Amino acid sequence: MPPRKPVRATIQPKEETKTIPLNVSPKRSKKGKSANKADGPGTWSQVGSFLSSDRLRFIIGLSLFFILIYFSIGMISYFFTGAEDQSKMELTFSELHGARKDIQNITSFGGALFAHQIIHKSFGIGAFAILLFAGILSFRLMNKRFCSLWKAFFHSAFWLVWLSVTLGFIDIYFKPQIFFLLGGEHGVYVSEWLISYIGELGLLMAIIGTLLIYSIITTAKTITFLQNLFSGKKNDAIEEETVDLNDEEDDEPSVAVGTEIVPEDWIQNKIKEEDAVHVDDNEEETPVRTAADDVAFEIEKPQNEEENKPVDTGEIHNNEENDDPFYNLEKLGKYDPTLDLSRYKFPTLDLLKVYGTDNETQIDMKEQNANKERITTTLQNYGIEIKTIKATVGPTITLYEIVPKDGVRISKIRNLEYDIMLSLAATGIRIIAPIPGKGTIGIEVPNADPQVVSMHSVIASKKFQESKFELPIAFGRTITNEIFMVDLTKMPHLLVAGATGQGKSVGLNAIITSLLYKKHPSVLKFVLIDPKKVEFNIYGDIEKHYLAKLPDGEDAIITDTTKVVETLSSLCREMDDRYDLLKKAHVRNIKEYNEKFINRQLNPEKGHKFLPYIVVIVDEFGDLIMTAGKEVELPIARIAQLARAIGIHMIIATQRPSVNIITGVIKANFPARVAFRVSSMIDSRTIIDGPGANQLVGRGDMLFTSGNELIRVQCAFVDTPEVENIVHHIGGQQSYPSAFYLPEYVGAEGEGLDMSSVDLSKRDPLFEEAARLIVSSQQGSTSNIQRKFSIGYNRAGRIVDQLEVAGIIGPNEGSKARQVLVMDEYHLEQILKQLH
Repeated sequence: MPPRKPVRATIQPKEETKTIPLNVSPKRSKKGKSANKADGPGTWSQVGSFLSSDRLRFIIGLSLFFILIYFSIGMISYFFTGAEDQSKMELTFSELHGARKDIQNITSFGGALFAHQIIHKSFGIGAFAILLFAGILSFRLMNKRFCSLWKAFFHSAFWLVWLSVTLGFIDIYFKPQIFFLLGGEHGVYVSEWLISYIGELGLLMAIIGTLLIYSIITTAKTITFLQNLFSGKKNDAIEEETVDLNDEEDDEPSVAVGTEIVPEDWIQNKIKEEDAVHVDDNEEETPVRTAADDVAFEIEKPQNEEENKPVDTGEIHNNEENDDPFYNLEKLGKYDPTLDLSRYKFPTLDLLKVYGTDNETQIDMKEQNANKERITTTLQNYGIEIKTIKATVGPTITLYEIVPKDGVRISKIRNLEYDIMLSLAATGIRIIAPIPGKGTIGIEVPNADPQVVSMHSVIASKKFQESKFELPIAFGRTITNEIFMVDLTKMPHLLVAGATGQGKSVGLNAIITSLLYKKHPSVLKFVLIDPKKVEFNIYGDIEKHYLAKLPDGEDAIITDTTKVVETLSSLCREMDDRYDLLKKAHVRNIKEYNEKFINRQLNPEKGHKFLPYIVVIVDEFGDLIMTAGKEVELPIARIAQLARAIGIHMIIATQRPSVNIITGVIKANFPARVAFRVSSMIDSRTIIDGPGANQLVGRGDMLFTSGNELIRVQCAFVDTPEVENIVHHIGGQQSYPSAFYLPEYVGAEGEGLDMSSVDLSKRDPLFEEAARLIVSSQQGSTSNIQRKFSIGYNRAGRIVDQLEVAGIIGPNEGSKARQVLVMDEYHLEQILKQLH
């Protein structure tokens, strides 16, 4: 389409804004139409699209898989029937024509010949490594990833050559009486060649040395093993920089969630940038950047730049801890919270679906000119003359900005809303009179052919990838086609409301997806509350990565109303505990606290730990209010009032935006709100304190406000299969041993312990260790025992009961921690001796 000149030279639209002059001559419109026809898809473009499509890759991968199955069966059958078929394999092709029926191999001539050539004539038994690599390649073509192709190629190539040479040496030295060569002719030839230069002893040493080098490259444990073997005693583990070929190694030890690391266990590690652009390490290409992705749309305030500057790690504010050797930052290095899951791979862009309209917004000039004529005619019929009219085309909505002539009252145009809707035959329009910051009046009209805003286009955008927000949420695109992003930590809580089927569930999935693409499991945890039981169950597979729950909770997705009340009360206790830690550290918010902890200015032996952000998402808040009432509303209001500074943020959604659900207490503490389409103006006023939500068109069309102006956004669409792909990608990686445990919930009335029900003669094997732990830390907590010894909640509770009966800790005191009655280990040892 040829370039267009703007209507007014004084207006400089942004690069990605689709601003269209509506005074286009008929000749120019005709030329634009012919250009559109010429640019339509042709036969060659369709062929090229198919050759680069996922379907062709899947067909190739599936075909390769079946071929591998065929040849694998032929190679296995070769070991049993190869002796009988050996003589036939030496015949010429013409002589073999009559002997094909006598082949004993189960795969007949093709499989027998392939097995003979690749095993006896080539690499011997090691040839199975070729099939292993080809199998991984076939699954990769079918979008099923087990490991990287580089890793598979390296291991397959090593075992192919090493086994061939090793077994070839066995063929030469031992001469086994079998019909084929164990190492194949390749292995025998290479072995004979090496023996002629270095002898049999040299070849044996080369074989063993090569295997050791391979082991050292692939796992650092080999060095420790060799040191222990040569020294005869155990040495401390040494961290070596090795070539990182096992980028998805599964044998790393699991680390319990919330484990406190003592100073001598801290090691120096490189700091990982978790906000970097995460791209698959193989042949996937970097997504194509569109013009809309290059817009510099700044939401951050100027003081945020100061917050992003590095903190001066040389100054220690805790004077009482200045002399502790724990603070030798140069020796220990900064603490890395991602170290437990250092090989975690962020979701890749190929997990999201790419739509054909991702690149740019398609403009229908015929529709735009028709709407311009109808708006102008309607206003003229009521005596309203306009100077100029300009159209800004978005994915689903077009904004028409009009400048009326002098003397025209704005209220007169606003009162013509239904007349303009009638003339445009639109499902709903919204008049913004005037547009804040502009001397124009806006009329938002739905497009006849709305386009889908895919999550792929939003996540792949430069703005999202380079975002420095603490908790970035990418909602979708505005009318000007800009990526609309917000920082949850700045809101700090979000209310989502709208009628049934208008896009709330998709919006919540878009919020979760944005956070999963940006934040490491060590710095973010979700508490998902789903009274409908079907909205969030898809996220169950990432329980051990991202979800938080009660220690005795069976499912991390909370669906029972009783468990909801307990979880919210537990979050209040977590909030109080975090404020105590901030008070001890002399900081004001979680960001300053974590910076101090990373810079090793806070000692974990004194109760300090790295604090992840906790995002609480409540779906169908109205149902909880109906069933639990004040039991739910009060802890939510308390969290909303106080939890901002300590990193707990709430997102609540409801499809019943009435005043008895969204009460004044809730509205006062949720300044950031998202309104999807509702049925009445009363509901709209309940959500956003004004009209507008009742004039939306649905299907993800939403209004966002954070206390000032309303911003209209088309929410990004993320389908259930896309969410499943992301969840399976994360769930298939190494995880923590369990979900992130919230503090144990204790009812207000407390539960007394029946002393006669506890038999100290049947003490738990961990009883004495748990007693020493509690006395040394002076913290009588069930969750503390559970984390330290990596045991279940029920077993930890029984140990606490036994400690209470033994007189080591006091009784349950409601929400407070149990009192430790034994002050030192000397008195503890006296008690333990009496129990024996």
